[in-house]
Amino acid sequence: MFDEVSAREPRVLLPSAKVGPLRAVLHRLGIALALVLAVGTAVYLDRSGYRDIDGSMGLLDAFYYATVTMSTTGYGDIVPVSHVARLVNVVFITPARVLFLIVLIGTTLEVLAERTRTDWRLSRWRERMHDHIVVAGYGTKGRSAIRTLLGAGESPESIVVVDPDPAKIAEATGAGLAGVVGDATRSKVLLRAEADRAREIVIAAHRDDTAVLITLTARQLNPKVGIHAAVRESENAPLLLQSGADHVITSSEAAGRLLGITTTQPHVSEIMEDLLEQGTGMDLVEREVTAAETGGPIGAVAEPAIAVVRDGRMLPYSDPACARLIEGDRLVVVRAGRPRAAQGRALTGGRGRGSRPPAGGQR
Repeated sequence: MFDEVSAREPRVLLPSAKVGPLRAVLHRLGIALALVLAVGTAVYLDRSGYRDIDGSMGLLDAFYYATVTMSTTGYGDIVPVSHVARLVNVVFITPARVLFLIVLIGTTLEVLAERTRTDWRLSRWRERMHDHIVVAGYGTKGRSAIRTLLGAGESPESIVVVDPDPAKIAEATGAGLAGVVGDATRSKVLLRAEADRAREIVIAAHRDDTAVLITLTARQLNPKVGIHAAVRESENAPLLLQSGADHVITSSEAAGRLLGITTTQPHVSEIMEDLLEQGTGMDLVEREVTAAETGGPIGAVAEPAIAVVRDGRMLPYSDPACARLIEGDRLVVVRAGRPRAAQGRALTGGRGRGSRPPAGGQR
């Protein structure tokens, strides 16, 4: 769960490299020791140009001088007397002292610099962010949708995740995505994700009523954006469509149908699963009809074409209207992607690919 402050003030988190606190401290300590070593060495090499109250100037005295000088303590018991020693103090030791002090107060400066850098990155991000995709919900459905988008060629920079759980947003930013901590049903949160300038909004909420509220808010902010939502129950799909969603997926029924197909037609189920995994095996791709294909039948298309989208209507390849393709049509074709990593995996309870016992339970 998220705290009340997160609920009131949505935060935008951008992907960035994380440095552990111990590593940061050791890094500063190494710089400080290197500066002391450099100054002590310079003083010792020109030890004849310094005067100590006891009359001698050894290695310990050189590093003692370097320590008290770098820390601005300055007891005055060792002083530069030659022109060379004073010149070294002006052009080398004084700048080194300033850098040493910066290292000592590096934590405060780093916080201020990080805040300034974060504000600058957010400003640049808001300027560049348009025609992007907002994903509301980073659960199983949201992560799967993002993997599919990335497999289809979308860049991580074009995807913004919105979720009320800071841990999930931290996971998203660790994967190279920008994230907004907050409730996506609130317009203020969606505006932080620049939803008013987004190209598509994917709603993968855990609850159907939450999906409806997000859809209403998103449609109010951006009347032209494409909204794609998932619901658990099919009876809520019409409500999502009335609320402004362009496409609604019933996740529970889709999983049930796939299970039923797996039981009776395992090879068909494997093909459907393959098609859902964008970028590997076989992919379904929607594209425009080319000039060479215009006027011809769908069967003459070089790629396997299974449907035509015409005037917003989906026509299966067997529809008589597909006998002649016209300008403006869009084809849904099958293309070969990258070879799948795990071919031939068992989908029917471990009996081997596509095998199942004969009817009547005989083996």
